[in-house]
Amino acid sequence: MTERGLSGRIAETFIDSKLTPIIILTVLLLGAFATIWTPREEEPQIVVPMADVFLPFPGASAKVVEEQLTKPIERAISELKGVEYVYSISRPGMALLIVRFYVGEDLEEIREDLELENDEPPY
Repeated sequence: MTERGLSGRIAETFIDSKLTPIIILTVLLLGAFATIWTPREEEPQIVVPMADVFLPFPGASAKVVEEQLTKPIERAISELKGVEYVYSISRPGMALLIVRFYVGEDLEEIREDLELENDEPPY
């Protein structure tokens, strides 16, 4: 007979033991109990903090709006703490930035940071 390692001895113990079916049944019952009693929602309300930033630039073409307004402000906003992603749209005479923050970020604190950034032009 060959010498068994640690895992072989443990497996042999469980194969030969009369407690193995009881242990398996206990684990299955505990799993069923946990599944039934764990609170859950069908549609949990997860608030993803977002902000829309509308920037008018009357008389400018979409290319000028993108180069002189959208890109610099997008860079400045993306450096703020808690910003996950910045989407932007540049059109003739205007730009729209949609800023998505990480879940759980304090929007009031971010708004204050945004207003401080807004006091100084990014270019």
